Amino acid sequence: MPDISYFDPNSVGNPNNNIFGLPFTEEDAALVILPVPWEVTVSYKAGTARAPEHMCKASVQVDLTDADIKDGWKKGFYMRDIDKKILMKSDYLRKEAELFINYISRGEEVEANKFMSKTLKEVNAGSLFLNNWVYEQTSELLQKDKLVGLVGGDHSTPLGFLKAIAEKHGEFGIIQIDAHCDLREAYENFTYSHASIMYNALAEIAQLVKLVQVGVRDYSESETEYVTNSNKRVITYFDKEIKERMYEGDTWKKITDEIVSHLPAKVYISFDIDGLDPKLCPNTGTPVQGGFETEQIFYLFKKILQSGRELIGFDLNEVGISINEWDENVGARVLFKLCNLMVAENNLS
Repeated sequence: MPDISYFDPNSVGNPNNNIFGLPFTEEDAALVILPVPWEVTVSYKAGTARAPEHMCKASVQVDLTDADIKDGWKKGFYMRDIDKKILMKSDYLRKEAELFINYISRGEEVEANKFMSKTLKEVNAGSLFLNNWVYEQTSELLQKDKLVGLVGGDHSTPLGFLKAIAEKHGEFGIIQIDAHCDLREAYENFTYSHASIMYNALAEIAQLVKLVQVGVRDYSESETEYVTNSNKRVITYFDKEIKERMYEGDTWKKITDEIVSHLPAKVYISFDIDGLDPKLCPNTGTPVQGGFETEQIFYLFKKILQSGRELIGFDLNEVGISINEWDENVGARVLFKLCNLMVAENNLS
């Protein structure tokens, strides 16, 4: 560890330092954050590709005290620089994808249009490139025994990371905080759509033995059929059912204990910010009424650690950007909690 005796955690955040104004290098840090500025397949509002950069800027406003995890920051958090080539590729393919989405939304046949057929092929090839790039970046970090978190971008971004996690850790489960199931097969004809991330992860990663979804409130008939026919490999806690249980007397503790009981020993967090109440993330890609307060989700994560389970990685996705910087400030604080959880011991206060 570097000498941080000179660093004053009570002082103003230094924008010349790294994430949260911390003075760590990648080599020094226990946890490395990979930003993935990618939003090619978003199906409604764009902006998430630039969220990592905006959250990093907002992060210097985050105070470094975590009530549950004392001095977690001292383990070292570091975020890599934004890869501008990835961002430029995303911007180009996003424009192509928008044309394609507009075309098929009118009921037009893709096969009847050579340009649209070519566009679809380009977008799918670009998404495959991104998956491989993420895999290479995260695999390298995991081989160095770094803890790793990923910040998107849209929710398609972590597939390569999940494959690297599987190689490193073997069997694991995902706790997914999300307004959506993301279990659609090739949504809008895009194989690696943001709405297909969990479908693809389950199809391509045998070591993913359990997916527990929490807060889902916008989903298709095919997705509910997938959950029903998954032989409990996927367990979904719908927002409506959670709220009704609480209205009728169940406590959040009782429900979280039940959620945690479904998880295996090693757990990965996949956090789509739209799982929160949209008052906290109004500029996310596809906001849906309902959802959680941040403290409800932080309580759930705390209970996962207190149960003795190991957190092996996380992604935070679909954070929007806004004129008043509200979304990115909420995102930065969620990111700080996720970083602290990753370096925490299991016996949290």
